[in-house]
Order: sequence, then structure tokens, then C-alpha cells
Amino acid sequence: ALDLCAAPGGKSTHLASLITPGSLLMCNEVVPARQGVLMENLWKHGAPNTVITGSATADFAKIEDTFDLVLVDAPCSGEGMFRKNPFAREQWSEGLVRSCAAKQKDILDHAWRALGPGGWLIYSTCTWERSENEDQVLRLIEAGADGFPLLLDETWGLQTTDAGHRCYPHRVKGEGLFIALLQKPGTAVERAFSTAAGRHVTDVASWLNAPDTFDVQDVSETLYAFPTAWSAELQRLKAVLRIVSPGIPVAERKGNRWRPHPALALNQALAQGAFPSTDLNLEQALAYLRGETALPLGSNADDGSGVRLMRYAGLPLGWMHAAGDRWNNGWPKPWRIRMR
Repeated sequence: ALDLCAAPGGKSTHLASLITPGSLLMCNEVVPARQGVLMENLWKHGAPNTVITGSATADFAKIEDTFDLVLVDAPCSGEGMFRKNPFAREQWSEGLVRSCAAKQKDILDHAWRALGPGGWLIYSTCTWERSENEDQVLRLIEAGADGFPLLLDETWGLQTTDAGHRCYPHRVKGEGLFIALLQKPGTAVERAFSTAAGRHVTDVASWLNAPDTFDVQDVSETLYAFPTAWSAELQRLKAVLRIVSPGIPVAERKGNRWRPHPALALNQALAQGAFPSTDLNLEQALAYLRGETALPLGSNADDGSGVRLMRYAGLPLGWMHAAGDRWNNGWPKPWRIRMR
């Protein structure tokens, strides 16, 4: 599956919760300034079968017939945000609508080429401009796509049009949007998956649940774990796409050793019992997420491991790192709670 315009990541994390564990989700964001929040949200979500890319949509047209599902939540003129966002009202113009419609046409053409036979394309915007919505969908239908109206509860208040569905703020509990579902003609090709044991760095193999199902690779002093079954596919895509995060960040280089990455603590692939842990109450957990270090770990930080996993209600949060006679908080500064 591909979320082609993924940041900040709400749709991607929802997709990650819906697809089967053996599937692969690729989340793309071409704007560098928006890639950080996408990575943060996906890493916090904890699904082990995600890859983040930062490629122009035109690059995906080069890997034809690849994806079974493509989600395009396209950049748009933003009429659906008028009620809550003054900037959306201020920036709107007829020229913006024309510019967005042209951009959406390119994005959809690239997405359609990347979609495999029998695959599904979900198209959405947060506007009501017909040129950005129904006209885009009807153009693909005229080119051979099959349109599928969604089965919706009438009490939701959505309006069904000739090529999709519209949400209006005065009728639904939310803001405005358009959504449509299309299928590409043809029969899906059955995929061949690798059954070989994954390659991994022995220093961190014990940190992963079922390590033989992952390939672990070093990318710029960070180790990433990627599902072995998809390794051949990833190598093919690497030749065309800019890979920002090739799987789960497992470890980062600290001096002459590997230190567990903050994302590993939150990931489903973390091996239970791989690190000593401390259970926190709610007040202590919030203090940890604020970046504080006054936590119940004792005065002597040298317990032989150098790392301790913080947990709340039995669920992992993140790391504390030994530093002489103290512990350093390993929760990343950009993720910290700033409100008291």
C-alpha cells in the first residue's frame, strides 16, 4: 500500500492499523519540512512494516503496476477548511483552484501508473471545487477506471455526487472533504516473497522479536530493520525512490557501541525482556515525556546495562541512559510535552 501524500501521518497510521501484518505500507512526503512529523507519528505508532520515502510523485510513475492500494489525499484549494482556518479563506483564489487542479491531474496520473492491475485508488481532497474532485475522477473513469460508490450510513450526512462523496461542515461532525474510490482494470499478480532468514547485526539481534524475519542494515550510523519478505522489493524501489526511513530505526551509533533508538521502544518488533525496565505511575510517566530525569532509578546509574526501558501500564515508552552517577532521559526533545 502507498500513501502518496502522507504528512503529517494520520492517514498512514490508520492504514497501518488496517492492513495485515504481512503487508507493506510505503508513506511518501516530498516536502522535507513535513517529513519529520511523518516519521515521528509513524514511529510512535509502532507498526514494523512501514517505509518512509521522500520522492516526487513523478518518480512513482517509473515503477508501474507496483501497489495494490494507493491513497492520494491531494494538495487542494482548501475550501473544506474555511470554517476553522482563516488562512484557508485568505489564500483562496480562482488561480489557486486552477493551479491545484493541474497539480492533482499530474499526481493522479503518476499514482495510476504505480497502481497494479486490480488495485484500488482512494482519492480525497478537503475542498468542494468540482475541477479538483469529480472532474478528476471522471477523467480516470473515461480512461478505463472503474468507479465504486461507497456504502454509507445516511445518518452521516454525506452527499453522493456523480463521481464521489462530499462532506459539508453543516451536515457532518467534522470539516469539509471529498472522497472517491476507483479500481484499476485487470487481475492482481500474485507476489513472490523471500523465505530466507533475515540478515542482521549480531549486536542488536536480541533486541528484536523474531529477528530472522528482519534484515538489519546500517544507514548513516543508524540501524534499520526491514521485513525480510519484502527485501527484494525494497531493493528494486531503492533504485528509483528516495528512501528516508527503510523500516524500523533499531539503534544509533554512540561512540563505539550501538544504543537503542527511541523508535524501537515503541515498536511492536521490540523483544520483551531485552532490556531491564522500570514501571512508572502516571505522574512519573508524564514527567518522563516532558524530558525530566528525576525518576525512580536510584542514584547509581551503572547497573551493567547502561540502558533502562521506561514503561507505563505495562507498555513501553522510551529509554533512560546511564551516564556515570546519573540517568539521562532518552525521550527525543522534539517529541517532549511542553505543557504542564
